[in-house]
Order: sequence, then structure tokens, then C-alpha cells
Amino acid sequence: MTALDVVRPAYGSGSLAELLPSVGAVLGVPGATDVLGLGARLDGVDRIAVLLVDGLGAYQIPVAAPHAPILTQLAGRTLTSGFPSTTPVSLTTLGTGAAPGAHGILGFTTRRPDGGVLNHIKWDTDPDPAAWQPVPTWFERAGIRTTLVTKADFRGTGLTVAAYRGAAFAGADNPYALSEAMLAALAEPGVVYGYHPDLDHHGHVSGIDSDQWRAAAAVVGELITRLVEGLPPGAALLVTADHGQLDIPLDGRVDLAADPALGAGIAGVAGEARARYLYTRDGATADVVDAYRSVLGSSAWVLTREEAVESGLYGPVPPGHLGRIGDVVVICLDHTVVLAGGWEPPAVGELVAYHGSVTATEMTVPLLTYVRPPV
Repeated sequence: MTALDVVRPAYGSGSLAELLPSVGAVLGVPGATDVLGLGARLDGVDRIAVLLVDGLGAYQIPVAAPHAPILTQLAGRTLTSGFPSTTPVSLTTLGTGAAPGAHGILGFTTRRPDGGVLNHIKWDTDPDPAAWQPVPTWFERAGIRTTLVTKADFRGTGLTVAAYRGAAFAGADNPYALSEAMLAALAEPGVVYGYHPDLDHHGHVSGIDSDQWRAAAAVVGELITRLVEGLPPGAALLVTADHGQLDIPLDGRVDLAADPALGAGIAGVAGEARARYLYTRDGATADVVDAYRSVLGSSAWVLTREEAVESGLYGPVPPGHLGRIGDVVVICLDHTVVLAGGWEPPAVGELVAYHGSVTATEMTVPLLTYVRPPV
């Protein structure tokens, strides 16, 4: 499989949604099923650390490994993200054990009922996270000791509450503090989940395999090494990611604001550059679909909302969540993005790497495992 081949979400068999339920089954959570088959390797452990490295897709492992050799020293397999392959969708898919259609976090940004746009990364308490994301999280359901370790500023944010409510919170503002807090949580049986954001940032801003990205990859290696070396007996470490990334050349950038044919009939824009949501004026959906298919050709799937839902990319979507998806969904393939000048910050068009679509490099994430057996 090449990096640009299409990968569909493996809901129910091998996606991020199955990770924590499988972890719970290993630890004896009643009713949990080990869909991922973790039990054979994790037999005998009573405490598990799960580290999510933002942006460390499976296709980035070979690029990062020269700077983080630990990545190739751990047992590995792959999972898929959900769709869109973007941070808020994936974090909530992992945290709830549910597909995006069910939990309702359906894009980096989506439309609110009042017509405004909700940025899930900059979300506070409006709308109410427990109402906007109604599925009980895995942490609420698990019935065992669980801890979340992430940046202190993320305490109480909309995304944190939506994805992780039920876990005890520990703030950690640098990689060393993250490893220390995760290891401290392993002093007792249970699950600790940690989140590290920096690799994704440097991919977006400087590009995959840039000097800045390589330095960030080295820090990831140091973080994982500290966790491996500090695990107590009877503990396991699982390392995964929310998505991969893809550098997009300047000639692959289409701005809907620069082409009258692409701006016609549009009442609102959300999503992101690789998975664009278009909200159309009354009666304009068919014309918008035709215009985007004409301009983008084979470089994108241009689907109506109904077609996108029927494709299974989100899993089942209840009626109350349908309006969050665009009337038209543009899923970019190859090295293409659809920018939205005037609808989103200009900085979006200045990024180097993007994600959100269905290519293997965006959708495929690693699951690396290390076990320190019981004494």
C-alpha cells in the first residue's frame, strides 16, 4: 500500500475506537471486549499507560526513527483513525470508544445550530460539551482508576470534557513532566492516558522531516524511552497517534475564494483543508457539487452529505448530528487541499503539512507496545 492509497476507518475491528475497550478487557473491566487482541501480549499486567503522540502517523515512523530509535524497538502494528483524520475527532473517538457519527465531534470545525462555526480545539463551555458530545466516555464507564495527563491549560476545555470526562486530571506542560506524571500514576493499578502535541505542530508549520520536525521527533523518542525505562513491573506502555500528515506543495492548493465557480452558492464553510465542509444556500447543493467536481476532478471526492454518511466514513450518524456535516463534503486526495480564504484564518494557507482525509498516510496510526512483566 502506498501513502496515498485510500484507507477507510476500521470501526469495530481495528480503529482508535477499539483501543481503550480492549485495554479495559485486559484489565478485567466487566463487559469489555478485547477486539484488538491485546491480551496475549499484555497477559499479567494490571496497569497500562497509553501515550498519544499527535501527528505520529504510521507512515511517519520510518522518517522519525533515525531521530527516535526507540520507535523501531517496540512491537508494532497499526490502527486507523476515524474520519476526518483530525485531532478532535480522533481524541474523542479514542476517549469514548465510539465512532465519530455517534459522538458527534465530526470535524476540526463544524457548524453550530445557530449557523456559527465551532472550533473544537478552541472550545470552552459553549455549547455544553456533555450535550454536544452525549456518549459517556470510556473513562466514565470503565469502573477502574483512570488518569489523564496533558497540558494544564487543557483542564476543563470543551474537548477535554467531551473526550475524557471521568478521568482524574494531571497537568504537565513539557515532555519531562508528562513522563513523570504518567509514571507516578502507574504506582497503582489502572490506566493512565497521556497526550503529547508538539510533533504535529512542527509538521504543520515546518513540514515533515524538516529540522524542526526532526528535533521534535527526537523529543518524542526521549519521552518514550523515559516511560519504557520507568515502567514498574506488571505495567505496559502503548503508544499511538491521532493521525498522520502530508506535505502539500504550493501548486496543490486551491482557494475557493479565488475561484468564482467554487464560491458560488456557499453560505458557510467549516471542516479543514483536506476534509472541507461546504454549507450551501437553498437549492444550490447540486450546483456546488458539479462545480467542485469539475474543478477538482480526480484530486478529490466531492460528496453530498447523504453520500458521505452512506459511505460509512463516520459510522452511523444520528439525526441530531447530521447538520454538523457540510451539505457538500470535499475529501482531498493526492497532494491537494481546498483553502477557504475569508472563511478561516489566513495562517491555514501558510501551513506546510495537512491531514484530515482518507489517504493511508493520514488515516493509519501506529500501536507500539512495551511490557515489563510482573516480578
